[in-house]
Amino acid sequence: MGARRLGREMALQMLYASDLNPTNEHSSLPREEDDSRTQYESLDFAVELVKGVTEHRAAIDELLTAKSKNWSLARMARVDLSILRLAIFELLYCGDIPKNVTINEAIEVAKKFGTEDSPSFVNGILDEIAAGLTNKN
Repeated sequence: MGARRLGREMALQMLYASDLNPTNEHSSLPREEDDSRTQYESLDFAVELVKGVTEHRAAIDELLTAKSKNWSLARMARVDLSILRLAIFELLYCGDIPKNVTINEAIEVAKKFGTEDSPSFVNGILDEIAAGLTNKN
């Protein structure tokens, strides 16, 4: 598994834990010494993603609400919502990552952590959002 994929998975776990317990957001940060398979680069990327999502959450949620037809954020599965927030952050604020890579990575993470319907749900919303963005890379 690549360092960035592992970073995305770690970021998902951090966001999910923070979503379940917002008052204790930093306790979910993995530490390299706690997990021998954690690579320093993956952890840096995960923390960058979590900080970015946290900083831009209002804008991310506004766009997500606008593009998710018939789905309020409250109705979305927490895992799917966290995956979408991560991917939308990448689409909007990470100019070095191509749109198709962001979407494919989000789908793969959804396959691993979500339900059977998660990959198609995530793909549909991210395609809608990506279509409205100017070309990236």
